[in-house]
Amino acid sequence: MIALVRGEVIEIGTDHVILMVGGIGLRVFTTSSVCTEARIGENLLLHTYLVVREDALILYGFDLIDSRDFFNLLIGVNGVGPRIALSILSTLSLDAIRRAVVQEQPEPFARVPGVGRKTAQKILLHLQDKIRTGEAMESISPLSDVDTDVINALAALGYSIVESQAAVQAIPRDTPLDLETRLRIALQYFTR
Repeated sequence: MIALVRGEVIEIGTDHVILMVGGIGLRVFTTSSVCTEARIGENLLLHTYLVVREDALILYGFDLIDSRDFFNLLIGVNGVGPRIALSILSTLSLDAIRRAVVQEQPEPFARVPGVGRKTAQKILLHLQDKIRTGEAMESISPLSDVDTDVINALAALGYSIVESQAAVQAIPRDTPLDLETRLRIALQYFTR
């Protein structure tokens, strides 16, 4: 199995990158955040998972080992294939996934394109068996005061707390910590 790939980025798509590794161009499907952060000509290291099908070998790559591990957990859910698992990891941060599992809220999963209500419930039940509550709570980063204000503002606009939390978790990590910018980006979450 191919567990790790390091190579020069030669092409960036919406859901994949092509890495030049030892004279071979490998198409690695990855999250939207990796595609956004990747730069042509730079080296990129991805922790990978190889899916073997009768007609194809498909490589999925992640910037963090935890992301790869969550991908592996997600594809173990009946009805969740690699594409949907990748969509979940592109839409929700690892903290948002952990928080949804610990708080037993399937709604953040249901907001992911391609995931229905029943599948969201299956994901929640499957992950509850795999994620220990105490460990998950310790690894969830606390919300900043600004993000708490964004959640309150979204709730005042009529969004549920769960929807508001999911929108805040979808804000890119490098976004400035001012309320107006973070609120604007959080509102874009609902127009996808």
